Amino acid sequence: MAAPVSKEHLAQLKVFTDLCIENPSILHLPDLAFVKTFIEHFGGSVPDTKSSNTSGYPKFKPQPAQSNIPEPEPAPESDESDIELDTTGVIEPDTDAPQKMGNPTLQPTEEEVAESQAKRSEAVSAFVENNYEKALSLYTEAIVLNPQASLLYAKRGQLYLMLNKPNACIRDCDRALEINPDSAAAHKFRGRAYRLLGKWEEAANDLRLACKIDFDEQADEWLREVTPNARKIEEHKRKQERKKAEKIERERMERLKKAREEAKLREDNTRPSQTEGSAPGAGGGGAPGTGDFYQFLKDPEVLQAFQDPEVGEAFKDISANPANILKYQSNPKIMALINKMASKFGGAGGGMPPGMAGMAGGMGGFPGMMGGMPGFGGTGAAPPTDPSRPKNSADDVGLD
Repeated sequence: MAAPVSKEHLAQLKVFTDLCIENPSILHLPDLAFVKTFIEHFGGSVPDTKSSNTSGYPKFKPQPAQSNIPEPEPAPESDESDIELDTTGVIEPDTDAPQKMGNPTLQPTEEEVAESQAKRSEAVSAFVENNYEKALSLYTEAIVLNPQASLLYAKRGQLYLMLNKPNACIRDCDRALEINPDSAAAHKFRGRAYRLLGKWEEAANDLRLACKIDFDEQADEWLREVTPNARKIEEHKRKQERKKAEKIERERMERLKKAREEAKLREDNTRPSQTEGSAPGAGGGGAPGTGDFYQFLKDPEVLQAFQDPEVGEAFKDISANPANILKYQSNPKIMALINKMASKFGGAGGGMPPGMAGMAGGMGGFPGMMGGMPGFGGTGAAPPTDPSRPKNSADDVGLD
């Protein structure tokens, strides 16, 4: 039953009651006399003003506001959560102890089968006379004698159904269907029992099977009775399944999108940066790769040359200031190594390869080794040509 006031008013009322618990003396205010009367009307009492602070009432402490608390996921809707069903004829379930089922492993003798048939005949007679309790007792005796006869369980289930004991009927029909899954009577009576309990889908399924196995007008009538509710529930379930499938698909697509974004980010972070361009002052040639340079260092002549302290100091000096190369133009040992490097890495137009740091005692880079160096054209460079002298007008004297 819903409260007869709005949620907003209930929230205000809660604030007021919490305030009264914290400070009950306010209930003595004339404006709140009606609240005091209300409390006393139901046998309560309001503490006087003097003892309000020392009363046994708990001190109200406002709870700190909690933020960023995830809201709980809504509970899954039940089958009948948003549909209206006709529950006319639904009864309370019976709670009797389970009835005797006989020994399921017993293989009756011919005499026991015959005696069971006799008990069944007596039960039918009692049923015709509307003596259902006697018929029930006789069917039980017949079942104990021959527990392998599925029809006996179905007929006793029918009696339980007429006595408004649907759970007992379902137990008998379950046993009958264990023995014979194609028992139309067991499906029929169990379907009716489910209908009395308001289990519309189960009722429709059993009654459909009963009519399929052995059409019966009463079973068909019962089926038409439960079909509207059963269809509403079935359609509702299909709707819920569609929503669930759509949610799963959305989550899958979100995961896929996230995985693609993460993969792209990883690819961007791990992709090697490729810097291209010429070394400064290289005269148009790009710096050779470090792999070629290290292969060059493996040259035995180069290794032997750099073991000479004089060569190491010279290259350190040139690395610090490329113009210092002029100091070594008259040193055949230094110039021989420079010419070898120039021929290896593209002549005068190429820059000194990277990685010179750490070579010959940790000297720095050697940018623009040959290109543009004053007084040093480099291996393979064309000799500089002087500009043509302008013609002197005196040379033309005496010419016609």
